[in-house]
Formats: sequence, C-alpha cells, structure tokens
Amino acid sequence: MSWFYLIIAGLFEVGWPLGFKLSQTTNNKILWIIVSVVSMGLSGTFLWLAQREIPISTAYAVWTGIGAVGTLIVGILFFGDSASLLRMISATFIIIGIVGLKLF
Repeated sequence: MSWFYLIIAGLFEVGWPLGFKLSQTTNNKILWIIVSVVSMGLSGTFLWLAQREIPISTAYAVWTGIGAVGTLIVGILFFGDSASLLRMISATFIIIGIVGLKLF
C-alpha cells in the first residue's frame, strides 16, 4: 500500500505547479492557487503515509521524480514546452532511476 501512496503523492506533486501555472494564464487566479495549496497538502500527506514503510531516501527521490517527469509531460502536452531529444533522454534517466530505486 505504501507504494500506492507514494505514486498518489507524486501525482499530487504535479498538481501544485500546474495550479500555479493556471493561476497565471486564466481569470481564476484564487481558485488555482487554492488548488495548488490543496495539492501540496495532499502530496505531503501521501508522502508521509508512504514513508511509514519506504525509506525516506527512496520515497523522496521517487516522489520528486514523479513530480518532475509528470510536470514535464504536462508542460509538453498542454503548454507547448520543448520536447527535444535531450529533454526526453534526460526524463528517461529520471524514470530509470525511479525504477532502480524500487527494484534495488
């Protein structure tokens, strides 16, 4: 169950930068800032739950990796961020690191 919590925490980790971005690009600034703050709280709560059984070093690295790669994907798909080959290779290395921390 801890790995499930950690994945959920990582997904909420994507929510707060997305909320901040949408607060800058829409007329609903306060709504999106609230979404960001709630995402931060939920992300931290699920990380806390995950750390009951997963070592802090592994949990934190996986949490931030999911957040970083998830935010990269959202940026590419919805905000026109660059999807250059080197960026994709770099994201692949992050994913390989996350899988490695889980396996080893």
